[in-house]
Amino acid sequence: MASRHAIFPLLCFLFLSGCRSGPDPAQTGTAPVSSGEAVASDTLRLLYWQAPTILNPHFSSGFKDSEASRITLEPLASFNAEGDMVLFLAAEEPTLENGGVAADGRSVTWKLKEGIQWSDGTPFTAGDVVFTYEFITNPEVGSTTAGTYESIETVEALDDTTVQITFKEPNPAWYLVFTGTEGMILPQHLFQEYAGANGREAPANRMPVGTGPYRVTEFRPGDVVVYEPSPSYREADSLAFSRIELKGGGDATSAARAVLQTGDADFAYNLQVEAPVLQQLEAAGRGEVVASFGSLVERVILNFTDPNQATADGERSNLQFPHPFLTDPQVRQALNLAIDRDTIAERLYGATGRATANFLVAPEPFNSGNTTYTYSLEQAQTLLDQAGWVDTNNNGTRDKNGVEMAVVFQTSVNPLRQKTQEIVKQSLESIGMRVELKSIDASVYFSGDPANSETVERFQADLQMLATGNTNPDPGAYMKTYTCDEITQKANNWSKQNYARYCNPAYDALWEQSNRELDPERRQQIFIQMNDLLVNEAVVLPVVHRADAAGVSNQLVGIDLTPWDLHTWNIAEWRRP
Repeated sequence: MASRHAIFPLLCFLFLSGCRSGPDPAQTGTAPVSSGEAVASDTLRLLYWQAPTILNPHFSSGFKDSEASRITLEPLASFNAEGDMVLFLAAEEPTLENGGVAADGRSVTWKLKEGIQWSDGTPFTAGDVVFTYEFITNPEVGSTTAGTYESIETVEALDDTTVQITFKEPNPAWYLVFTGTEGMILPQHLFQEYAGANGREAPANRMPVGTGPYRVTEFRPGDVVVYEPSPSYREADSLAFSRIELKGGGDATSAARAVLQTGDADFAYNLQVEAPVLQQLEAAGRGEVVASFGSLVERVILNFTDPNQATADGERSNLQFPHPFLTDPQVRQALNLAIDRDTIAERLYGATGRATANFLVAPEPFNSGNTTYTYSLEQAQTLLDQAGWVDTNNNGTRDKNGVEMAVVFQTSVNPLRQKTQEIVKQSLESIGMRVELKSIDASVYFSGDPANSETVERFQADLQMLATGNTNPDPGAYMKTYTCDEITQKANNWSKQNYARYCNPAYDALWEQSNRELDPERRQQIFIQMNDLLVNEAVVLPVVHRADAAGVSNQLVGIDLTPWDLHTWNIAEWRRP
């Protein structure tokens, strides 16, 4: 078992293309704007056109909520773009040498910083870490991050500043828990009365109390979050802004314009805007697009259950009803052949997207070289003919046994996604499928609200499109999303991540093997096998390896993007030049 520093930087050395450093803050530009256009120097204005709806990352199904949460909540540690560990609440990195990592791989001991306080002045202790684990893994809570923590047997507070995590088996990815995007710690004193089915009712989901640099003073879900410096923050004197305004709503293009052209904002998140439009806006000279290729893959997810049938209690997309044609490998391969990835990448994404066949693309050593993609409508039609799907009633749509080959294809409201939908629809209809396009507001689609049937978890359509990727240099939790245990359904309050409802014991066996394998090279090959299984059987249809693109004002420095945490992970270091 090697330490974290011994594993990933070695891979970076061997595979340099996969280890990207964050942008040089000096390169964000220093061109001035006139005093009439400049925003107040002590106010930081962020535009998140996908507005946050909850400020607890463990209930978040989209990055937008975690982004807003990360300004006030912290993990024990995280990782920069080079894969090096960066400490937040932890005092030191656990290693074999300092005794933090057990030689048998069964446990890890974290030393915590002393004197840390929550923003309400309550002391932060190891008990908060233990409680966060218990909260996340309680099935009644319905946390969206529970899968990451299933490898754990116990979490114990040895004293107020020492936490020991014992795993069920030797764990090569001990650094996956309590770190990065899914590792933010919650205050026990505010959540202990909401550690069950009432978890989403906790007031701290809307007005979080954290150990981070800024605290929330106002939150209007789907609209705006306002922050001020936390007086309890350990380095409060170093913070550059007296007020942060995170504004939601609108669209990606208007957000880009506000930063790049008009100078009305400092930072714009997730600029899913056509490449020519971004180039035109950037030419105004008030900001630039900062792009970082990490792990994000825009993909089409296939529903392995029938969304048009319901159980006796009204649950649609239930395992009881397999999909009438997407469970057929030949049909899935036909869809795969009908996606024009090159046109989508080149015409819509430009420099911010690359066509890909892979589900797992980062770190680079895990990016499989065994897969390919082909765009061939002729081959697609041949496969559908062979599978017995032909147009028997001459209505322009293939059918079989009285079932029409018609699909509902849903995604969030976004110009890039709507144009991608149109390209895919044109191809699918040319091979004899009827396609209905559906666009859902991002604040609903990614809300994680179990009561809303329009979310990605409920997936009551045939196809849906979104982008995600592994949020840690170790892809274990990400690859777990296609295991049988991760199927999202009413029984788990739609809190799991396997939206496709795909279940394959062979895939599960590979994941279990990866979870036990301590040799980094053998483990890497297992993950590649898992990717290849998903790709070659067209279980999921990757489309574009998407850069994480943000708009950054020339009046803002300190942005340090990493694929392994959220944009706001180092917001304590953001400032004006």
